[in-house]
Amino acid sequence: MTGSPWRVLFADLRSDQVLDVLPVHGMRTEEWIGRTGTLSGTIPVPNAELAARVRAAVVPGRTALWVERGRETWWGGILWTAEPQTGERGAVSVAIQAATWDSYLSHRKLYDTLTATATDQFDIARGLIDYVQQTPGGDIGIEYGAEVSGVLRDRTYRRYDLPVIRDLIDALAAVENGFEWRIASHRDPGSGRRVKRLQLGHPTIRTGAADIVLSYPGPVMSYRWPYDGTSRANAWQSRGASDNSNQAVESLPLMSPLLVDDGDIARGWPRLDGSSDYPSVERAATLAAHARADAAAALAPRTIPEITVHMSAAPIGPALLGAAIRLRIRDVWHPAGLDERYRVVGIAAAPPERGQPETATLTLEVP
Repeated sequence: MTGSPWRVLFADLRSDQVLDVLPVHGMRTEEWIGRTGTLSGTIPVPNAELAARVRAAVVPGRTALWVERGRETWWGGILWTAEPQTGERGAVSVAIQAATWDSYLSHRKLYDTLTATATDQFDIARGLIDYVQQTPGGDIGIEYGAEVSGVLRDRTYRRYDLPVIRDLIDALAAVENGFEWRIASHRDPGSGRRVKRLQLGHPTIRTGAADIVLSYPGPVMSYRWPYDGTSRANAWQSRGASDNSNQAVESLPLMSPLLVDDGDIARGWPRLDGSSDYPSVERAATLAAHARADAAAALAPRTIPEITVHMSAAPIGPALLGAAIRLRIRDVWHPAGLDERYRVVGIAAAPPERGQPETATLTLEVP
């Protein structure tokens, strides 16, 4: 990243005190709505002095990374792996892998039983974040607001299941009439403080007011438009928790109604079966809501196109995640021209390096 506006801050995860600013070569960042984002790259270690700095700042599981592009906070997350290595000529480097702040919730379990009755689903999610951060050593500075979704849920999370906090929030979000969530990274414009903020959106996360227009040929350098029928299903059933209350009879799981879309079959589609498992769900109504959401998603699996954009030719930034763009394409595949509106659900960025331009790959949601 020599000569580029990008830099990587290495900080203590709990206090956010900056430990060092180190060069990272071949860096790629990814951030998503709906799944954990990643960072990968390599720290060159040309001498013993830099090696000592890297040892002090690069502590997997304890070090936070903040990626800045100019004055803008582009990415934030936790360093999880570091691998010192040598090349054929003896040059030492350290390969690193990091993941966005939500990855911390994959390393936290529920050791107490929590119950919520007629509670807004956003409040349930925030309650799980509170549980994580109120334990000694568990506060990594995740902040949140007071917005509501208007959807009330009943939930009981049992300590005997030892559930992972991330899994509980994902399952809550994935149910019928659920929500989207992520933990965004930004710098407070007033104080300059780095912020990790829980972002919630019902039914989806939406940002931005005006659409950005991107064209191919133009700022869009290339695109990928995959179509995948392997996940499609028009018959669905979900399986819940097993009933172990009577040891004298066989333990059988709770089952949702079998959902079959007869109209889809009548239109000529073959019967395609699918299923999902929710081993901690004990209520029939909750399981049925999961099944309906899963069946709807399987009946019309998302087409997820990607476009790669030259960042110097378009106003691309991390705030674009959740925003709408207007994409225009004219080529042999679209001879009449494509002009449609899409929501950005993923951003992968690569700083300029060794003659390569600064690019961003946007993953789009087809309406």
